[in-house]
Amino acid sequence: MRPWSPIPIDDNAEPLTELPSGLRRIEPHPYQRLGAPYGQLGSPFRLRAGVVQRLLRAEALLRVEQPHCCLAIFDAWRPLAVQQFMVDHAIAAECRRRGIDPDRPSPLREQVVAEVGRFWAPPSADPATPPPHSTGAAVDLTLADDSGGLLAMGGEIDAIGPVSEPDHHSEAARLEPDAEAACWHRRRQLLRRVMVGAGFAQHPNEWWHFSHGDQLWAWRTAEPRAIYGRAPEG
Repeated sequence: MRPWSPIPIDDNAEPLTELPSGLRRIEPHPYQRLGAPYGQLGSPFRLRAGVVQRLLRAEALLRVEQPHCCLAIFDAWRPLAVQQFMVDHAIAAECRRRGIDPDRPSPLREQVVAEVGRFWAPPSADPATPPPHSTGAAVDLTLADDSGGLLAMGGEIDAIGPVSEPDHHSEAARLEPDAEAACWHRRRQLLRRVMVGAGFAQHPNEWWHFSHGDQLWAWRTAEPRAIYGRAPEG
């Protein structure tokens, strides 16, 4: 259970809509490249219509602050089968990174499962507890320059560990304002500033994850209910 799981959902039935061409995508899509089972379920670069409009607002705010910088969309809508695939992939990859057999039950494997669970929501089919990305309300993104080059943010998207926390580099930035970590911290702050300015809420453990209208957003903004539940697949 997440702290936002008990929040009720009153879905407003907005459709998923394709991201407009004015928003840069990271392609090929990283999870499709891994073999995630999207099948005929449709493009992952879709969000609820109201969320797309807020994303365009965030892009405009970013251009005001940094004219030669843009948002780069890593992932958006995610069906449950893909959520399950990626949870399994993340557990296996993290086990291998630590020299643990991912197929053999052990206390070390369970520790990995718990740590992965801080970043990857369970692929719940319960309508009351949808994974954020299954709602079409959540987006993973970073910053890029005008040529499409991704800017260093001091940690990769989907990294398991403290480096992914939004303010991970804040103390290093305070101690050495001219250091590389300070640049990473400023970029994370910039991304958060424009996204929050457009009405998004940030995941507490992930510098790259923002949402509007789902349970996580409602929890972070003290709204009484979410306006997006799990979006229809297909």
